[in-house]
Amino acid sequence: MIKHRDSLIAEGFQIVSLCMVWYGVSAAGNVIVKELLNEFPFPLTVTLVQLFSVWILSIPLLRIWKVPPPDYLYQNRIYYFKIIIPLSIGKFLAQLSSHVSLWKVPVSYAHTVKATMPLFTVILSRLILREKQSFSVYFSLVPIIVGVIIATVTEISFNFIGLISALLSTFGFSLQNIYSKKSLKDIAIHHFTLLALLAKISWCLFVPFWFFYDGIDIYYNTKYHAYNRAMKVFIYLSIDGILNFLHNVVAFTMISLVTPLSYSIANSTKRIVVICISLLILRNPVTTANVIGMSLALFGVMYYNKAKYDQRRAQHKQAIIPLVRSEPNLHTLNLDAIRLNHPDAELTSRHHPILHTSGPYYNGFIPNYASQSYKNI
Repeated sequence: MIKHRDSLIAEGFQIVSLCMVWYGVSAAGNVIVKELLNEFPFPLTVTLVQLFSVWILSIPLLRIWKVPPPDYLYQNRIYYFKIIIPLSIGKFLAQLSSHVSLWKVPVSYAHTVKATMPLFTVILSRLILREKQSFSVYFSLVPIIVGVIIATVTEISFNFIGLISALLSTFGFSLQNIYSKKSLKDIAIHHFTLLALLAKISWCLFVPFWFFYDGIDIYYNTKYHAYNRAMKVFIYLSIDGILNFLHNVVAFTMISLVTPLSYSIANSTKRIVVICISLLILRNPVTTANVIGMSLALFGVMYYNKAKYDQRRAQHKQAIIPLVRSEPNLHTLNLDAIRLNHPDAELTSRHHPILHTSGPYYNGFIPNYASQSYKNI
């Protein structure tokens, strides 16, 4: 009993510690990205550096974790063209649009718009997976939509490109989650392996575009050739790559330790922490109505998580508890056929009056003692 209590305390301490690291890394990463993009407005470069950092830093992580490589993926090319490559493209585009939104609008507003992820998840689940939601799930979308609208209307530094980019990023991540659920359920692959594989393929696919898009601009823009500015940008990029890698690792670890509801609530709380820390550090101006809209949207996300959990729990109970609606169908016992085919049936009928046609129990069927006993309870 004491050992069980100690193990629960240790597990709880581990989860709380991971949450604190997760929140701190995410908040610091968003602040660093915002400062980096203000100094170095090249979101494509920032995205590729993050992907490269995840790919390179995952190599020692996989060795320490002793994760076996998925050999079947390299043998069967169909997984690459139908699953891995589309997921890699989706990851890159969602991450790129997220950086564009952080470049154009404040961190607090970008994360408020990203609170609309449940709305995209519900719509895409209905279109792709044909899933129907409960009334509570649909109702939880109302405060999310209203809160985002209020925050958008009252946002002082509103930017249309930033709004569209944040919505595209949210749509991309939602589509990636739905597609993963639909396509990867039959593929046994470790999360860290998948993370490293997607980062590697995304970087390899889009680094040629970087040479023609950001690479030429950076090469001919002399203000980034100065030593002090170049070192500052390099340090920002390095810190951002490490923080992004840690964020992904901690997020995957949290998924493996807690329930989906706990993870969703922790993720919603993380968004609140990121918004609050960004407001304190970056000091972007906000109005009272703007804060009300953010709070309403985040409350809708929390309510959505609870409604989704209740729906899954009800479906699980319905699946594991069978309902007895009628008596089982029993076949008529043909005693003549038994006596004809089995000469010892006469001896059996003497010892078992149930099978004797002249006995008081005979009615052409085997009596259902289980249901009789149930009725007498």
